[in-house]
Amino acid sequence: MSRKGIVRRRGAGQAALRLLLYAVLVLFCLVYLLPLVIMVSTSLKSLGEIRTGSLISLPTQVSLDAWLKAWGTACVGVRCKGIAPYMWNSVLMVVPAVLISTLLGAVNGYALTKWRFRGADVIFALMLFGAFIPFQIVLLPMARTLGLFGLAGTTWGLVLVHTVYGLAFTTLFFRNFFVSVSDGIVQAAKIDGAGFFPIFFKLMLPMAVPTIVVTVIWQFTNIWNDFLFGSAFTVGDSNPVTVALNNIVATSTGVKEYNVDMAAAIIAGLPTLAVYVLAGNYFVRGLAAGAVKG
Repeated sequence: MSRKGIVRRRGAGQAALRLLLYAVLVLFCLVYLLPLVIMVSTSLKSLGEIRTGSLISLPTQVSLDAWLKAWGTACVGVRCKGIAPYMWNSVLMVVPAVLISTLLGAVNGYALTKWRFRGADVIFALMLFGAFIPFQIVLLPMARTLGLFGLAGTTWGLVLVHTVYGLAFTTLFFRNFFVSVSDGIVQAAKIDGAGFFPIFFKLMLPMAVPTIVVTVIWQFTNIWNDFLFGSAFTVGDSNPVTVALNNIVATSTGVKEYNVDMAAAIIAGLPTLAVYVLAGNYFVRGLAAGAVKG
């Protein structure tokens, strides 16, 4: 066989493999997205159409009644206020928890890399160990702590829980980024008379924007989607949206409204979806920026 024939044959083989790869990826995407399609489709149907139609059929007549009920009048346990107030609880919990844990993680990562002290490696190892402690282990000591502080059953108690638990992850992210920054920059700033916090806020923090984005997305997703801490440390009107969503689905009074359940689940997941859509590219860049050294 001639050289051109061999090259042509290899090209055809590579094209076939590429086509097969794309086909497999498309198949996986369809399988992965099928539950979401079913959820959206069901949320736009009436109860009568749900009873008479198939699970994967598209709605013959689009209706937003289930969405309106899920937001404003659906029964969450014995309270028929929808999930709107619980969405607000989650916002009040997530925003301060993300901001505080991100700032403290940045300070920790900066101190552990650029202002090293005796025992810094031991402290970092202990904090890193905290990232692998299961949620269930900290329930009892955290409940005791919240009781002593008078924060049991409150949204601010949940802020403290997520801040403390997320500190190991945020410290790890920023430590991995700051260790890749030249020590000469910090030394030059010290020679010019800058102290700990001026160097941190004016020099190091502006360079860490990609890592800040990664940390915010990571913390926001974990805290917003958390169910265990929310169900363990809050009660009644202070519940986050994940606990309220479970209570909507578990409510057995009257007719089971699957369209309302699906609409409530989609509404509860929209904030995390929006965060990834708006900042997904920065998330990947931030991960790459923190993976250079460390």
